[in-house]
Amino acid sequence: MALDEYPGEEGFIHISEVASGWVKNIRRWVRLRQKVVCKVLGVDEAKAYVDLSLKRVNEHQRRAKMGEWKNEIKARNLMGIVAERLGKSVEECYRAFGDALIERYDSLYAALEDCAANPEALKDWGGKGWVPVVVLVASENISFPSVSIAGSLEITCPLPDGVEHVRHALEIVEHVGEEGEEEEEVSVQYVGAPHYHVLVRAPDYKTAERILTKATQEAIAYIEGNGGKGKFQR
Repeated sequence: MALDEYPGEEGFIHISEVASGWVKNIRRWVRLRQKVVCKVLGVDEAKAYVDLSLKRVNEHQRRAKMGEWKNEIKARNLMGIVAERLGKSVEECYRAFGDALIERYDSLYAALEDCAANPEALKDWGGKGWVPVVVLVASENISFPSVSIAGSLEITCPLPDGVEHVRHALEIVEHVGEEGEEEEEVSVQYVGAPHYHVLVRAPDYKTAERILTKATQEAIAYIEGNGGKGKFQR
């Protein structure tokens, strides 16, 4: 089998390294021209091939490696767009700056991802004409995943100016979102007094949970400190 990460080399998987149990039908585990992730066991210089194992790669490792491979395919395609806009060949672009980006970031996709997240990532190369083109192509074609979580916030205040206190408590919730990064967002939706729907969008669940907890706790602390009551439920 051909090895993408070792061009020109051949790999070999012994039947005992295909699966942990008895392999009755090899097509259940691997098919012709299928892209698979394997672990390198060793290099047989005498036979000129690399010994591989399919069964020693867990699902997490497989997904991670396939993700890397797909990202690099995308990065090469984006380099083609950059080359077209610069009026150069892809090979010329690699020689001019692509190889340097790979050396700095370890992969071309990592370089483009950084450019998409931070337009100033290549500011030390700012004098180069290719920099704004790379940054623009990256920002146009690379988006970052986000997650959303929500909960129900109940706030009441029996004081004469209780409505103002409730309004300020809800402003506190949204203000916590404004303090975060650009990709973090907190919104409050009116359900029916005293119930409000709090929605948090963030790059990952850990960050989203942290923001949701902080926003609702600060709002409840404020309303309880001003004669009211607050309760939050997921």
